[in-house]
Amino acid sequence: MIEMKVPDMSCGHCEATIRKAVGKLDPAARCDVDLATKHVRVNSSLPPSDFVEALEEAGFPATLLGAVA
Repeated sequence: MIEMKVPDMSCGHCEATIRKAVGKLDPAARCDVDLATKHVRVNSSLPPSDFVEALEEAGFPATLLGAVA
């Protein structure tokens, strides 16, 4: 599980954009978005840095909080 902080995320449109970016990178990934805490959790076998980069390209700079196998 990959956990990231996305401070610029504030609404449903932001959430949809983030889910789309994650899905484009890994269609099989499970993505949980918590707008209240501004956390995104992704379950994928791809490297965490790939998701940080994908979110940044989508306009949402993210900070990696952790990755648990």
